[in-house]
Amino acid sequence: MVILGIPIHKTVTKFELQKGTKKFHVDVLKLCTYYPKNAAGYETAKQLIRAAGSVGANYRAACRGKSKADFIYKIEVVLEEADKSLYWLEISKEAELLPLSE
Repeated sequence: MVILGIPIHKTVTKFELQKGTKKFHVDVLKLCTYYPKNAAGYETAKQLIRAAGSVGANYRAACRGKSKADFIYKIEVVLEEADKSLYWLEISKEAELLPLSE
């Protein structure tokens, strides 16, 4: 299995995760150009872009954590934002905002 372009059977470095989370944000930005030009499309794209960008930005912040507790707190924020991203992707699919395939 591959997540964020990284095979999960291997040990992943923080730099690979930084690269993967940045790629996720860029991919979301590209995807959002296909949203309909209406209120539903604009709002959903805006929320998805914010959440996806926050995944990478907060992961970078976690890597600069000043203590183990600080790192854990920031990683929890990353997980929350990743879950928000998934939520908006699910909404996009269920509302048929994009011509997505399985």
